[in-house]
Amino acid sequence: MIDAQELVKDFDGFRAVDHISLNVPAGSVLAVLGPNGAGKTTTVRMLTSILAPTSGRASIAGYDVVTQPEAVRAHVGVLTEQHGLYERMKAVEYLDFFGRVYRLSATERKRRSLDLMDRFGLTFALDKRLGEYSKGMKQKLALVRSMLHNPPVLLLDEPTSAMDPLSAKQVRDAIIELQRDERTFLITTHNLTEAQSLANTIAVIRAGRIVAHGTFDDLARQFIGAPVMELRTAAPMNGLARDLADLVTVEASGEDWLQYRAPIPAQLNPAVLRRAASVGVEVVTLAPVSRTLEDVYLQIVKEDEKLTDDTR
Repeated sequence: MIDAQELVKDFDGFRAVDHISLNVPAGSVLAVLGPNGAGKTTTVRMLTSILAPTSGRASIAGYDVVTQPEAVRAHVGVLTEQHGLYERMKAVEYLDFFGRVYRLSATERKRRSLDLMDRFGLTFALDKRLGEYSKGMKQKLALVRSMLHNPPVLLLDEPTSAMDPLSAKQVRDAIIELQRDERTFLITTHNLTEAQSLANTIAVIRAGRIVAHGTFDDLARQFIGAPVMELRTAAPMNGLARDLADLVTVEASGEDWLQYRAPIPAQLNPAVLRRAASVGVEVVTLAPVSRTLEDVYLQIVKEDEKLTDDTR
């Protein structure tokens, strides 16, 4: 549904996007991470036919972003950092206006507007002028606008910024629900916990380049190693670490716990449990040590910085 091949965007000699390639299948979420100025928003603008690429090509739902811009805009919903809300209008008027832009019938405009405002807890504010909305309410209304024409692809730039925890959860729940209908999402965010919970795949952009791309598990293995398991026992281990030496390399241990790496947990963990039982050690828990996208992201940045320094 989202396909980009070797996208490049130059501005007066400055390369904002440097040969970016992405492929996002229907019903999946790609989270794009990176610092401000990395090229995330420029990439989104090219994918929505707002900016023409300097070189490379891209398509949305099979429509070329350069040669078929109207079809692209009909099949994509966009939430940008600058909402461009008409603050003198009431929400009901604003959504009706955009429904007309998308050529929805009067019945469909009303139905979609009411359903979406209800989904995001904004029904009470239908007759309020947008200038009276809080930051979070404006963010949710901009998201409603992006979904009004029921697009199969949504490109969301910081979708939960400025939102309170309940509002942010409503947006996350909506994204999960819409995935079931084969909706496709590209989300740019600085919220790494949110990205980890929502995304099927993750791309990290720095200085206009994709420096890492894959599932969370793939990136974790590549940048911080195989999963670490923690085993805890009911009593002191009595030399269990020594008894496991031919199976695993123990990385840390205490009186009643130890940690080891498990490249293939499904094979290694049962063997560890059998060995513990054979030497009379009662295992209370065996579980993976939590790994976060923050750990992975920081390691990606560290390695990319080192690579950049080495090539100077």
